[in-house]
Amino acid sequence: MSLVKMKGIIIAENNMGDFDKMLTMLTPGAGKISCVAKGARRPKSSLLAGTQFLCFGEYVMFKGQEHYSINSCDTIEVFYNLRTDIEKLEYAVNITKIIQDVTNENENSYKILQLYLNTLYMISETDKDLNFITSVFKIKLLCFLGFKPRIEECTNCKSKENLCYFSIKDNGLKCESCSKQDKGAIQVSNSTVTSLKYIILAPSKKLFSFELKNDSLKELQLISKLYLNEKLEKEYK
Repeated sequence: MSLVKMKGIIIAENNMGDFDKMLTMLTPGAGKISCVAKGARRPKSSLLAGTQFLCFGEYVMFKGQEHYSINSCDTIEVFYNLRTDIEKLEYAVNITKIIQDVTNENENSYKILQLYLNTLYMISETDKDLNFITSVFKIKLLCFLGFKPRIEECTNCKSKENLCYFSIKDNGLKCESCSKQDKGAIQVSNSTVTSLKYIILAPSKKLFSFELKNDSLKELQLISKLYLNEKLEKEYK
């Protein structure tokens, strides 16, 4: 076994034996990994805080053939407000389920981890609309997964004018004329189109630095939900 040191966030935890835990951790370089934390459920364990669900920290671990074993950890962020607000926790759990589905072992997950951490921070530490936060998260995540919507021209005729519909099946905007042949196309306002362009192009740290309200927020929420379900082939609540 070799000793390794890496940062990561706990995205799943299960009890094992009388005092141990089996954890799933998302890391920037190794992707999603399985970890054993021996004695982590003992009241005086040094691993108690750092092995909780949604804890982000720096971990020293032994790498075995089947999983890692955590030797020590230093917590960086525990997202305390998620643990005291049921509604915020529910939203955090929902995006974590998506993260679990789209990540794998032995892959570079830096961008996805950064997006995930920034989204958890926005849910935990701000008063922004939770549906807005999760809608932005879904669209940006899909961009990282290779499903970036085409927004500069109509996905059908290539026109750059009057792009006022979003096609789920054709991955982007359509002009009014082409949308008539796409029964599933969603009509969108100029504000929604502008927000989609911003989400696609903005760096993760500035991703949530805009406002969207009323009908435009409902449009973005609908697009993000249907587009995610379509591309990941799964029905997310």
